[in-house]
Amino acid sequence: MSPRPRKVTDEELFRATHATMSRVGPGELTLKAIAREAGVTAAVLVQRFGSKRSLLLALFERASGESGRFIAGLARKHSSPLAALRAYADCMAGMAASPAALARSLAYLEIDLTDPGFRKHLAKQARATRAGFERLLETAIEKRELQPSCDARRLARTVEAILSGSMLTWAFYRKGLAAQWMRDDLEAVLAPYVTKRRR
Repeated sequence: MSPRPRKVTDEELFRATHATMSRVGPGELTLKAIAREAGVTAAVLVQRFGSKRSLLLALFERASGESGRFIAGLARKHSSPLAALRAYADCMAGMAASPAALARSLAYLEIDLTDPGFRKHLAKQARATRAGFERLLETAIEKRELQPSCDARRLARTVEAILSGSMLTWAFYRKGLAAQWMRDDLEAVLAPYVTKRRR
């Protein structure tokens, strides 16, 4: 008598998908590889999601709703909103743990940008991330970590742009770790607005 197939949650399958994506690019990502990571058969994934594209769309839809909650969680964890913002930058740098890792991330980003089904989730995630930055910066102004004259909305957009651009330029120069490179660029953007007592 064959053993019963292991029951697996969508959350476990999403984690397995993400773990597999961190190791291989879109061309190498298969249901078989994801199933192996999850400890199930590819048939389980087909039965649950229908196709690799549907699985990825479900994963990306879930991720698009997590960004705001993730930033809020960092805000609860750190008494300083600027420390929470720096922690976000450190987490984001994980996508550039190596030049190869960043290349894989950019390969998946290409799908996000060119496939309308994925792009709507990318846009939702971007809006939530920028809104999260804005809330952190507003709180930093309230706590006098940033000067009262600081425009939180405008600075949030700048922070969003600098973090993405900094991660990419790190790959050009490859000096030190991406996390430190991105932190240095973030500090340069924040420096004109940081209050003297925080400096």
